[in-house]
Amino acid sequence: MSDPVLVSCTPTRHASAILDIFNDAIRTSTALYDYAPRTLDSMGAWFDAKTRGGFPVIGLEDARGTLLAFGSYGTFRAWPAYKYTVEHSVYVHRDHRGHGLGRRILQSLIEAAQHQGLHSLIGGIDADNAGSIALHESLGFRHVGTLPQVGFKFGRWLDLAFFQLLLDGPVDPVDG
Repeated sequence: MSDPVLVSCTPTRHASAILDIFNDAIRTSTALYDYAPRTLDSMGAWFDAKTRGGFPVIGLEDARGTLLAFGSYGTFRAWPAYKYTVEHSVYVHRDHRGHGLGRRILQSLIEAAQHQGLHSLIGGIDADNAGSIALHESLGFRHVGTLPQVGFKFGRWLDLAFFQLLLDGPVDPVDG
């Protein structure tokens, strides 16, 4: 089998595959603190928000063009002074976990953020997600805090851990 190829995801080509990965995570994990599966209609607004913000949606496809994993980042908080900080997400299709795909996506997101002159990447991770925490730490992210019992799913309280990676950018940050 050949190595998966990095692609820039588009709504036409990838919305349905991304939706399938999202909905599996919603139904079976605490990777997303959603309860109800998303609809295909919701993907238009999701992609529009990424485009408006200049945020990448990076995927990995196999030789047949099947989306195996994807990641993106977006607005961390909606106030102007946070403009150099983004919050990222990485999702791997359940049949392809454990093969380094999440690492490749996260490394690509880091490179994209550096290229855009961003300063801080934030990952909000369920505190019990040891795999995601280990991945982030292996790429230089530091644990910067945990919010206890902020989510409730599958009949239990969930703690949200925040991991941060500081980047060199921007060269000349400005107010306003």
